Amino acid sequence: MKNQFSLFTKRRFLPLFITQFLGAFNDNLFKNALVVLITYFLADKLTVQPQILVTLTGCLLILPMFLFSAQAGGIADKFEKAKLIRIIKIAEIILMIIGALGFILQNVSLLMTVLFFLGAQATFFGPIKYSILPQHLPDDELVAGNGLIEMGTFLAILLGNILGVVFITLPNGLIIISAMIFLMATLGYLSSCFIPQAHAPVPNLKLSLNLFKETWDIVNFSRKSTPIFLCILGISWFWLIGFTFLAVFPSYAKDFVGGNEDVFVLFLALFSIGIGVGSTLCNRLLKGQIEATFVPLAALGMTLFTLDLFWATHLEVPPTGPLLTLREFVQAPNHWRIMIDMLLIAISGGIYIVPLYAIMQHIAAESHKARIIASNNIMNALFMTVAAIITMVMFKLQMTIPHIFLTIALLNLVAVIQSCRLLPGDLIKSILRIVFQLIYRVEVKGIEHFHQAGQRVVISPNHTSFLDGLLLAAFLPGRLSFAMYSGYAQKWWVKPIGYLVDIFGLDPTNPYIMKSIVKYVKEDKKLVIFPEGRITVTGALMKIYEGPGLIADKADANVLPLLIEGAQYSPFSRLKGQVRIRWFPKITLTIYPPRKIKVSEDITGRRRRHLIGEELYQIMSTIMFLGTSLDKTLFKSLLDAKQLHGAKHKIAEDIKREPLTYGRLLIGSVVLGRKLAHLTQKGEAVGLLLPNVLATIVTFFGLQAYGRVVALLNFSSGAQNVASACITAKLNLVCTSRAFIETAKLQSLIKAIEEKNINIIYLEDLKEQVHFFDKMIGIIGARFPWLVGLSQKPEQAHKPAVILFTSGSEGTPKAVVLSSRNLHANKGQLASRVDFTPSDIVLNALPIFHSFGLTAGTILPILYGMKVFFYPSPLHYRVIPELSYDINATILFGTNTFLAGYAKYAHPYDFYSIRYVYAGAEKLKEENRRLWADKFGVRIFEGYGATETSPVISANTPMHNRPGTVGQFMPGIEYRLEEVPDINNAGRLYVKGPNVMLGYMFFDNPGVLVPPENNWYDTGDVVSIDNSGYITIEGRAKRFAKIGGEMISLTFVEHYLDKLWPQAHHAVVVMPDEKKGEQLVLVTTQEKADKSEIVQFAKSNGITELAIPKIIHIVAKMPLLGSGKVDYAGINALLSHM
Repeated sequence: MKNQFSLFTKRRFLPLFITQFLGAFNDNLFKNALVVLITYFLADKLTVQPQILVTLTGCLLILPMFLFSAQAGGIADKFEKAKLIRIIKIAEIILMIIGALGFILQNVSLLMTVLFFLGAQATFFGPIKYSILPQHLPDDELVAGNGLIEMGTFLAILLGNILGVVFITLPNGLIIISAMIFLMATLGYLSSCFIPQAHAPVPNLKLSLNLFKETWDIVNFSRKSTPIFLCILGISWFWLIGFTFLAVFPSYAKDFVGGNEDVFVLFLALFSIGIGVGSTLCNRLLKGQIEATFVPLAALGMTLFTLDLFWATHLEVPPTGPLLTLREFVQAPNHWRIMIDMLLIAISGGIYIVPLYAIMQHIAAESHKARIIASNNIMNALFMTVAAIITMVMFKLQMTIPHIFLTIALLNLVAVIQSCRLLPGDLIKSILRIVFQLIYRVEVKGIEHFHQAGQRVVISPNHTSFLDGLLLAAFLPGRLSFAMYSGYAQKWWVKPIGYLVDIFGLDPTNPYIMKSIVKYVKEDKKLVIFPEGRITVTGALMKIYEGPGLIADKADANVLPLLIEGAQYSPFSRLKGQVRIRWFPKITLTIYPPRKIKVSEDITGRRRRHLIGEELYQIMSTIMFLGTSLDKTLFKSLLDAKQLHGAKHKIAEDIKREPLTYGRLLIGSVVLGRKLAHLTQKGEAVGLLLPNVLATIVTFFGLQAYGRVVALLNFSSGAQNVASACITAKLNLVCTSRAFIETAKLQSLIKAIEEKNINIIYLEDLKEQVHFFDKMIGIIGARFPWLVGLSQKPEQAHKPAVILFTSGSEGTPKAVVLSSRNLHANKGQLASRVDFTPSDIVLNALPIFHSFGLTAGTILPILYGMKVFFYPSPLHYRVIPELSYDINATILFGTNTFLAGYAKYAHPYDFYSIRYVYAGAEKLKEENRRLWADKFGVRIFEGYGATETSPVISANTPMHNRPGTVGQFMPGIEYRLEEVPDINNAGRLYVKGPNVMLGYMFFDNPGVLVPPENNWYDTGDVVSIDNSGYITIEGRAKRFAKIGGEMISLTFVEHYLDKLWPQAHHAVVVMPDEKKGEQLVLVTTQEKADKSEIVQFAKSNGITELAIPKIIHIVAKMPLLGSGKVDYAGINALLSHM
């Protein structure tokens, strides 16, 4: 929501505000100075009673509103408004010159005449002032503009009333007043010269000089629109109440509370300031929305505080002693109740009147806007006249002022009840808003997108709980319509919602319902449909129906995506037993920019429905991702996860079988991180040489807590590569474990690191240094991190957090630098497409130094509340299936090689509890996919990524799975394909998105970050993308051979060899060839592999002879990297020795 006071910096508002402020101030300065002149200076010289003349001053200001409002409205609609304002201000200058002469001559008749024409001038200015606002201000600023105008008007009235009394009582007061009124009129004209032009809506309008007929016609015209006339009645009722209060304040101050004129001025000040506060507060309450949500409650507030004002003074005996001064009045405790009541009555009045003005301006047609406002002025004058008559009658009947307050309160209560009958939805809406704000601290973001969407809109929210409909009805502007299944629409608990919204019952057996809904939306209506069709039972996005998209398509409407967050943790969701239910979770409604469903007109029928459904799914999954909070550090996210799921929630376990809770993880992280922080500098990279055990996770988050960058070293890559990685990342310290080094026999690796003058710290040594004080710091830091200096700012999320290393297949390993934001983005991308839940159990045997093992196997489950079991090696093919059975694992991540190994040794029931298996890092073989489906009844979902993209770029999912591809791009990822010579229907893939790395570090320039060019990452892969967005990897750009003038994909050759000999591992590389330039060399574990079999298979499958390997080398074991990928650098080294 924009700050309403920012309007004061806009030329389209500030000059108008100053002009109207000075005008209102001048009118009241003139009137009050005249009243004081009559009452105190000329009372003995006049032939008419001063009281009559004082009453006449009020009538002279109101009378022109009856006489000229109709003509004023017509003129405002017919002519350019800024010019009209300047003409009116020139007339004010002339009037004030005459008025100044009247004051100097003390000519009451002349002053009364000027006062009448000032009333006429104000009558002509009013319709222009209120009709020019919607021309200069957009809808989302209209409430703010009206609020500031009302605030300025009442402050001007207050200052005019006060200074009119003060100035004229000064020595030479008549001269001072004369100078002031002329100066204010002149300044008003000067400010009006800066008001931007506002075109004439009806330049051809014919004006009538018949005052009474025109007045009658314009009031009748406004009555034709019920909403407009209700606004006029509501505004006029406010002026009736306000006029009554202002009329009785002098007598009330003197006769009932015993105060002097200063107390009367205090009452005026409280009333005017209260109106100003309420007027500006209204915009904050409505957040710029034009609706009557708080009008009934504000009217009720006026009634209650007026009743309290009655109770505060109706039993008091009028004082008989000397009048109280202002100081004496405010020192009496019982008088504070009176002052507070007056202030709250006025604040309620400001909240009451501003939206009515805005609604009237918004609804009124531009061609009649000024005349509608003129009709409002006429009714205002009528109601104020009625108020004056009623007040005089009540005084005549010897009724006291407190009884007048009681009468106002009771009459206003009747008006409140009537408004609730006419606007029941607005009352319920305002009550719901207050209740939801108090209980759930509801926050609405992106309300500007609601207004940008226009009138013809299909609102498409996710469905988290039974509260969703009420939340949308309460917090979205206007009266919405909901479409829901007729079975639900008939429920008793749904019917009361009909006061708030219009409900369409959907019946799948009745096609005419859909047609009627499309017709309804075409009439510029807003319709809400939950595209999931049901409340989520996973916490994630469920199946998306194409219905909302079809309606938007047929009605040519915008789709407005909306994300509801937080309600899924309330008792009104369907996630009990899956998430930690809380009574009062914070709820956020985020509205995203409107979208248009775009499908070619040539596509019809079922195909069109399918494509519309797919596009709607993309929209919804994208907003689920956009709802991910990216700008926080990994440690801050861990703190948030603990807050969400509870400190006692078990989050991790390893082979020691001692589960780790969020509370213990945080305490351990603070303790260990603090010890390591003493040995390093903030922002320094610290190496981590540890396997998949709980100590690794504690150390990882400990370093994150204290702002250190974690460099995860790949101990399987060999001593030379690890030492090279340490230099590249500019490490001074590597953290490891003696037990791990001894078990894994990595003494040579440690020696290689130490030879580079890099310090080694062992966890066992740090453990011995932990004392009672350290543990207390850990306990305090886990609960109140800011007390131990762990408050981390959002901007830190953009800084390096993790360093991973490439395999070094193309030379020395490169350091890949990732930020917390990168990792958050990728986990959010995954979670937006897959229904991970806190009830899932993840079995992670992928090493944490591998990006797949880090993001998917560690950060994702820990920060989303999923329990993760860490196993130190993915190569234990017999153990891991048994472990899955033992821990009831539901999620498994792996590579094709590892998954094939598990399937080979597993019992058919070992993976009985598995919901999803995700494969990445290498091509998933078809026979492996079939084996898992046949033996375990489990689908493997293949994905694709790179360390540089944190890592996931695309993935197949339970709802969108196409075997043979690597799925669709994750939300938030942009891509482009660059042409590769001699390769058709495919291109080299470049990607960009929040998950793309900060950059590389290179061995020849250690510690220096080199970001990707323009944030685009070159994957080096050649891919094709089908019409549905599914990606097929054709091969690495470097893994193509040019044979006989044609480009042959080595990946393709490996794929068809996998089909020929599915039980073996194959790797195809290129070597020089004297005749054809290059030749294919096959390295395989297939015993007795024969080229004739390959030739026969190729012929039967239509494969070109150029794709047949020329040389075959049989090996007992295929060289593999730690991630399970084929080690092509190792193969080339092997071939060089053959």
